[in-house]
Amino acid sequence: MRDLGIGSWPARRVKNGAARPALVHGDRVDTYADVERRTRQLANALRAAGVRRGDRVAYVGFNHPSLLETFFATTQLGAIWVIINARLAPAEVEYILTDSGASVVVHGAEHAGHAARLAHLPGVRWVGVDGASAGAAGADDYEAFLASGGTEVIDEPVSWDDPAMIMYTSGTTGRPKGAVHTHGSLSFQYFTALVDTDFVRDEVMLAVAPLFHVAGLNTMTMPTFLKGGKVIIQSAFKPETVLATIADEGVTSLFAVPAMMDSLALHPDFAGTDLSSLRNVLVGGSPLPDRMLRTWADRGVAIQQGFGMTETAPGIYLLLSEDSFRKSGSAGRPHFWVEGRVVTPDGRDVAPGEIGEVIAQGPNIMRGYWNKPEATAEAIRDGWYHTGDLATVDEDGYVYIKDRLKDMFISGGENVYPAEVENALLDIPGVAEAAVIGVADRRWGEVGHAYVVLAEGATLTAEQLIATLQDRLARYKIPKDIVFVDQLPRTATGKLQKHLIPTTIEETA
Repeated sequence: MRDLGIGSWPARRVKNGAARPALVHGDRVDTYADVERRTRQLANALRAAGVRRGDRVAYVGFNHPSLLETFFATTQLGAIWVIINARLAPAEVEYILTDSGASVVVHGAEHAGHAARLAHLPGVRWVGVDGASAGAAGADDYEAFLASGGTEVIDEPVSWDDPAMIMYTSGTTGRPKGAVHTHGSLSFQYFTALVDTDFVRDEVMLAVAPLFHVAGLNTMTMPTFLKGGKVIIQSAFKPETVLATIADEGVTSLFAVPAMMDSLALHPDFAGTDLSSLRNVLVGGSPLPDRMLRTWADRGVAIQQGFGMTETAPGIYLLLSEDSFRKSGSAGRPHFWVEGRVVTPDGRDVAPGEIGEVIAQGPNIMRGYWNKPEATAEAIRDGWYHTGDLATVDEDGYVYIKDRLKDMFISGGENVYPAEVENALLDIPGVAEAAVIGVADRRWGEVGHAYVVLAEGATLTAEQLIATLQDRLARYKIPKDIVFVDQLPRTATGKLQKHLIPTTIEETA
């Protein structure tokens, strides 16, 4: 078979169901034939702009059909799609664009300011969606750019070993790392979803979780397209809109993080909404508490829970809905194509109840980190990806995530790496030391609390620090609280002891 690439999917879907609705966004409905035509034109426009095999095309924006169109068009050329978190600050986006070497950036309407502030980047062409080009000097209009492309079929052979996507994930060093996924690693993630989850051809999937995250894109949205179902795209999560859409459109499947499920269940419309069409609900990010599982079960909705990460595209473990209460708190068992193990530092599989690190192996694992061979070698050893997450396994082989070797915490479904936030704090004049930890929060799951030692003579306030961070970090990374302390707990060698910070706070705050 000449082309195994993801960019060929729209053309393949047209062979069997051209008139079926594929993407819905507001009043706009695109059939599979529409998606094929538009992505073919966009691919031709990108090629006319100089994009070739191996080049990088970036997208920064909230959920929109253009996000998927750019993905298909870029990979149709054998180029590499760089998907960027829409919540990142301009400085964070600049680092990713520079690191990846993207030559074209498609951006959403809300990111015209980003384009204007980053217009100085050499060799980068900006294309704005929904009139966003009007706010960014020199940016092309997306629809005009797409329409400028020819209609000839792109016949660029792509194998499963060729890179298709770079998705950046922050690291403990404070700098993002680009996880490189191939056409094969992504395809096997989609195959896994189809095998382990009950997708059908008449699927009506609600894509309201951010598509710039691996779970929002890969667990249900792309598998639904592969199956030939309908994807309803919503750019923002509004509980009342989601509930109305489920009832009015007969939504059959959705992916959400616990904070979203909580917001839906607590909304006044929840009790009266017809949820009978839902048959395929997947939640990830952190385990759902029993009270929330019962709330949805009482409405006749069974929930599956998944565990994974950007580097694994993301599936590692899946807890089926029938096991939700019997194995409460568990991440489940490995996906069909994935081998998951929990091992001790010497590589031995843990005994039931013993704590070890989760490692994974399978065709969905990333190729490595973009331009970071040392980080890749550290993460992937002897063919196994080391997650940095600690877990136990019970007698039936179900895994329970206990803690993280890394300091990362999850806030509202977003990964937050304290080192990145600490570096931003330390860049502020007057801050001598900083430490950030994640603490439990009813609404977001976890939020950041920062503990700051000021330099002698400095008179900064928490409000001033937060205001400064707003220009440097995405909102979800900004600590909810900042506490000033005289010193941070350290060992005799100067190593920070984060586990002692809560005690220190109580004594000095």
